[in-house]
This record gives sequence, structure tokens and C-alpha cells, in this order.
Amino acid sequence: MYPFKIGVMLDSFRLPIDQALAKAEEVGGQGLQVYATYGEMAPENLSAKARKEFLNKVKSHGLVISALCGDLGKGFTNPELNPELIEKSKRILDLAVELETNVVTTHIGRVPDDPADEVYKIMQGACHELAEYADSLKAHFAIETGPEPAARLRAFLDTLGSRGVAVNYDPANLTMCVDDDAVAGVYELKNYIVHTHAKDGLRGTKPPYVEVPLGQGDVKWDGYLKALHDVGFKGFLTIERECGETPEKDIAMAVEFLKGKIA
Repeated sequence: MYPFKIGVMLDSFRLPIDQALAKAEEVGGQGLQVYATYGEMAPENLSAKARKEFLNKVKSHGLVISALCGDLGKGFTNPELNPELIEKSKRILDLAVELETNVVTTHIGRVPDDPADEVYKIMQGACHELAEYADSLKAHFAIETGPEPAARLRAFLDTLGSRGVAVNYDPANLTMCVDDDAVAGVYELKNYIVHTHAKDGLRGTKPPYVEVPLGQGDVKWDGYLKALHDVGFKGFLTIERECGETPEKDIAMAVEFLKGKIA
């Protein structure tokens, strides 16, 4: 039996928060991830009272928060935008800690092939600042895999000298977007993985990428889960369903699929 916990992405239900919380419990989730970049869950829109009320609602359904999603949709490749994006990211991490999680997932943009590339250096500078702030809170900004091969991401992370910026491992993104070996990538990034997305997709290197329900794509789940166990990961497999007409059904099927794999 693997020591993983099953999470669900609250926003994947495409329902108001109270209804989505009920569905997360109903399908058998143990935790949940929540978008905190817009709307009522953004830090600037959530008062201290509202934060406590939301956390109490989560607990009333027998759930915990596995991570917040802090992807602001712009990456950290533009030095003119970065100061504002970094400050917003810090506020999302503050919110995460208040909601009793220490992980904020994000996208930083595609890491260039060449470390001498000016964009590489810009991203490095932003991530140094984010890592320093995360370290001060004993937390992590977790970069989602997919824009580049796992080996290139690891090399970039190694330059930061910190796990304040870590990895949210998404095997489907590596499979769909860069045609990378998602199993081998776990061993490549073993020291950095703090959260994962449970998603499946069809192998390919050009959009449109084809996401499919768990077990129906090209992710090698048996090897992938063994690899996570081998590197000592004990955290969440958080189900993310970004497309499809029946998200609740797909999420429920994914929970059962994972339960069968980790039991």
C-alpha cells in the first residue's frame, strides 16, 4: 500500500464553493486544492473572518487543503511585471499558511535551454526572491511540470539552492506537452516534489493537447506511483480535470482509480 492521499481540485467541479465542498467529500477526497488568483478566494477579496469561515467549512467536510493554486497566468519572464506578480504570489502564500497548507502551485514560464539566456536570468531572480520568502514561512512555491523536460527544470532549481521553490509534479503535462518520460522525471526531480496533480493525457508535442480521464491516457500509472514511493513522496495526488462534459463523474472515477492503485 502506498502512503499517498487523494485530493481534488475544487474548481474542477465547476460549482459554487459550498456545493463543490460537498461534492469533494461525496466522491471520497481527503483534501482539496483551491484557486486563489481571482474571485472570492483571492487574498485581496478574503477577509480574516472569511478565511476562518472557509477553513472551518473545509474541516466540517472532513477535508484539508493540499495546496492553493497561485498561477497568475503570466509566468515570471517579464522584469517589468515581476515585482507586482511576486508581491501577489507572496500574498497567496500568506493565505495558504492561514489555511493550514504550505504549498502554492504556480507556473513560472518555460525555462530556456541556455542558462546564459537573459530570460533564464530573469526567472532565476524572481524565483530567488520567491524561494527566500517561502523559506521564511517554511513553505513552498511549487512549479508545475510540463513546459520543459524534467531534467532542465531540475538543473534550474539546482541553481536556487533552496526548496522554497519546489515542484508540483503533473505527469500528464510532461507526457502531453514535451513528450517526456513522466516516470523517469520523478527520479530526476526527487528532491523537489512537494505536491502532485493526478491527470492523464495522450502523448504528443503539439497543441491541442488531449487530456483524458485517469487510466485512459499514456501516463504509466503503476510505474509512476512506484517512482513517487521510491523517492519518498507521501503527499497528495490531487485530481485535476480541466476539460470534459461530466467533471463530477470523471473526478469520482479518478478517485476510485487511484484508490485501486494505492491500496
